[in-house]
Amino acid sequence: MTLESPLIIAPAVAEALVANTPVVALESTVITHGLPYPQNVETAVAMEASVREGGALPATIAIIQGQIYVGLTPDQLEYLGTRHRDDVRKCSRRDLPLVLAQKMDGATTVAGTMIVAHLAGIQLFATGGIGGVHRGHPFDVSADLSELGRTPVTVVCSGAKSILDLPATREVLETNGVLVVGYGTDDLPAFFTRSSGLPVDVRLDTPTAVAQLIEARRALNLQSGTLVTVPVPSKWEMDADEMERIITQATAEADAQGIHGAAATPWLLGRVVELTNGRSLQANTALLRNNGLVAGQIAAALTS
Repeated sequence: MTLESPLIIAPAVAEALVANTPVVALESTVITHGLPYPQNVETAVAMEASVREGGALPATIAIIQGQIYVGLTPDQLEYLGTRHRDDVRKCSRRDLPLVLAQKMDGATTVAGTMIVAHLAGIQLFATGGIGGVHRGHPFDVSADLSELGRTPVTVVCSGAKSILDLPATREVLETNGVLVVGYGTDDLPAFFTRSSGLPVDVRLDTPTAVAQLIEARRALNLQSGTLVTVPVPSKWEMDADEMERIITQATAEADAQGIHGAAATPWLLGRVVELTNGRSLQANTALLRNNGLVAGQIAAALTS
């Protein structure tokens, strides 16, 4: 018994890849586990529009009934956005074969999206924030970090989600040999805020400079990713002290309820939205759109 080809690449995406025109991959957990409906679908559509504004073609990645799609239709976005999160499996490296074999629905995490993007030949991927080391649980480490160390895709994001232990996450990135770029910043962004106080490895200020770095990594044939971190737009930045108090409260509540592992991040982000009266959701959607724009610009520079 042989499974059919695991990837269905949308015709426009396939044509762009053959023609070496810019393409940016987008994840799907933000649709199924990151934001409530209808903001999840609206944000996915807006992020795709931002990638186009940056000069590239968006390719949102997800698994629907055991088939991996690279580039989703509006109907597929709506389908994922209205599914209950318990009916859609979050897919990292370990989950992809299971979801394909059992013909399940799956939403790709940062790690899962990197894998599929690489299989499809897409070099750039835009998201909100990567996973990392969970606060108070040093052995609860997101697979995103190890995937960045083993898959040669460039991830454009606003740093690791600030609900995490950022110093520990930064150390694990270094251990995995992941180059951390600050896009227009000397400090690692902290998702809702523009600075974590932690240093990046290098500051680059233009899409062309990032594209040159990606080309240098490719020339060396290094099988590792690059992290390009973009601060949240200043208009939507949250107060750092306020966010730290809220995240500390949310983390304590999660621990009290025994919420750990894969369930922790979506629960914590949802609780932060409640505690900020929706302001963190506005910041989240703003940084997603901005990261899509920046990724589109880098992808355009990379193929020019």
